[in-house]
Amino acid sequence: MSAPGNKIVTRFKRHWQLKLWIEVIMYALGLTIFTYFVFQIILFSVVVFVVAAGIMALIIKPYALNLQKVSTYIDQHLHDAEYSTGLLLIPEENLSDIAKLQQHKIITELNARLKTLKPPGHSIRGVVVMGLFVVIGFVISQFDLMRPSQKIQQSNMPSEQIVFVPTDSTQVKTKPPKVESQHVTIQYPKYTNTPSFQTSEMNIKVLEGSELSWHIKFDSAIESVTMESMGNHYPMQPVDSAYVSTSKAKSTGFYNFKFINSDGASYVSQLYSIEVIKDQIPIVEVKDIKQFTSFSFKDSKNLAFNASITDDFGVASAYIIATVSKGSGESVKFREEKLNFDTGVVVGGKRQNLSKTINLDQMKMEPGDELYFYIEVLDQKRPKPNKSRSETFFAVVKDTVSDQFAVEGTMGVDLMPDYFRSQRQLIIDTEKLLKDKPKLLSQEFKFKSNELGFDQKVLRIKYAEFMGDESEFGPAQQESEGTHEEGEQHDSEDPLAEYTHKHDTENEHNLVAEEGEGGEKEDPLHEYLHNHDDPEESTLFTQSLKSKLRQALNQMWDSELYLRLYQPEKSLTYQYKALKLIQEIKNSARIYVHRIGFDPPPIKENKRLTGKIKKVKNFRKEEELAQPALYPFIRQATLRLEQLVANKQILSESDRNLFEQARNELAIKAIEAPGKYLKTLQQLKQITEIKEIPSSTLIEVQKELFAVLPEANPNPIKKEKVASEINELLLKELEIHD
Repeated sequence: MSAPGNKIVTRFKRHWQLKLWIEVIMYALGLTIFTYFVFQIILFSVVVFVVAAGIMALIIKPYALNLQKVSTYIDQHLHDAEYSTGLLLIPEENLSDIAKLQQHKIITELNARLKTLKPPGHSIRGVVVMGLFVVIGFVISQFDLMRPSQKIQQSNMPSEQIVFVPTDSTQVKTKPPKVESQHVTIQYPKYTNTPSFQTSEMNIKVLEGSELSWHIKFDSAIESVTMESMGNHYPMQPVDSAYVSTSKAKSTGFYNFKFINSDGASYVSQLYSIEVIKDQIPIVEVKDIKQFTSFSFKDSKNLAFNASITDDFGVASAYIIATVSKGSGESVKFREEKLNFDTGVVVGGKRQNLSKTINLDQMKMEPGDELYFYIEVLDQKRPKPNKSRSETFFAVVKDTVSDQFAVEGTMGVDLMPDYFRSQRQLIIDTEKLLKDKPKLLSQEFKFKSNELGFDQKVLRIKYAEFMGDESEFGPAQQESEGTHEEGEQHDSEDPLAEYTHKHDTENEHNLVAEEGEGGEKEDPLHEYLHNHDDPEESTLFTQSLKSKLRQALNQMWDSELYLRLYQPEKSLTYQYKALKLIQEIKNSARIYVHRIGFDPPPIKENKRLTGKIKKVKNFRKEEELAQPALYPFIRQATLRLEQLVANKQILSESDRNLFEQARNELAIKAIEAPGKYLKTLQQLKQITEIKEIPSSTLIEVQKELFAVLPEANPNPIKKEKVASEINELLLKELEIHD
């Protein structure tokens, strides 16, 4: 029978073991993540995890923990245990009465106090070590610090050795030397932070601006070694029993080696390619923002967005170019600012996520101002960095105050008064009055409403002047002025009669015939005449503008009425309608003329209006543009190869020069696709260097050169043909019987 306190100690032991196993896993997991960042191989990372976990388990030994060790630890670190935890491991029947009492006491104390005792372990240290491994591995992966070592490891792999063939087999008297060692040292530009590395592969692909150094060592002494590239010859310098040549990678091309043996025989290698890659420009992607954003004056004017920037060798700087435009027309002003991102740019980082929040108020933007901005990024390329920029984004603060009116299309001079710009201001003041109504006394509210009604009246009268009205109320008002006493009596009866709009009495819009006019005969030509004596017709506007302006005046009448009646909320509807009509008038009055043609040269003042055209001559130029022939030497080479194959002729010096020119033309085309034409270039090189060329090689080269030539465009021409007498008789017979 087990001891009654055995479960307490066992539970503490399991907690202790779990803590130790977590520490083991943390160490192994950190090393595994580091391995994956460096080598990018999942299977290898799994193997590292298993091995690291096994080694750490042997070191920490969580499996070796036993109950005796646990009880000893509890006695040493828990005072209430009274060094009696060992009694919990002994069965109760094997204890004396005093020991049993002590055992029950310890069980009670441990149940209450054992939770406060933490088992030993270094789990926090395990988390810290794992974090360090993860950070170091991420940095190595981000900046490709292990790439050079990998390249060196790959470059040490066996590759195809350079093979030389004699240019003239008859001159070979001794055994030609062989290449003992070969390699190319590549030094990337300093801004890439990439150490130099070596490769034994002669077909190389490097970054533009890299330093290249070829190193070739022969097993016996030779006279001289030359490197040939794109028609140029570069002697290789002897250094420590080897031959070295250095160059800077500027453009894609081809090269080969040539050496002269001590007996005077020359040997040439096959062609190898140098593919130069460009340093790519940074890529900028702007997220979380629209192309065009507009804000009202009361809005929170913040532009928040994120930018994702990537570059192949790291970013040097990134910033925002913002331009604020103020004003319009000839008075527009621009202010350009350079803004930094809220998150700092990591110099040399290949992938960066930046964020920015632009506050338009801090940019000192007012209603009507516009903001244009874009992101500009520079990489670390030297001496001239690559620069890229994002698309342009726009932001504008809406202008709800100014309302300019113009009639450029119908008036030679802008005669519009300042009052034409105040209808929108009336709307703003009316809305403000309604908003402040709970704070105002009744008398103050009515006073302000009446004042707005007066402003509306002044605006209406100014518009009416452009309609040709000579008085406030038109002809009806003039008639009413003849009876002054009736007017006074009317005023005494209705104090608002002066401000109301009564269509049935004043007949403002001539909708109802006046008394005494019913018997008059209507003029059928009245609608088609423009009577300047009639104030309704004497206007500066066309008929369409006139009718819209009349409608606007009607809306102003009703707006003024409700303002006088202390009901501004009803007046707003008519004010908005009047503003809409005014906007339509403004837009319809504009005329846009697209300027075309050319500006003739200025005429001298003493020659104007003289009528003399003796020295005036027309200029006429005739030119025939002929497209140059493509690949002329390749065309000639194909014809010459046909003759050589058919007649089995020997290559002459002029033939070799022709094939040399054809090879240069093909090399220019091969830059776009080096692998496609490399074999043909090598064969042309053999034709120009080696004297004995088999016919099969000539036929294969001719076939490849034909494939390079573009298809000829059809060129139909009319040819003269001699007609025989029999054909003419036949044509006549056909015409007779047709």
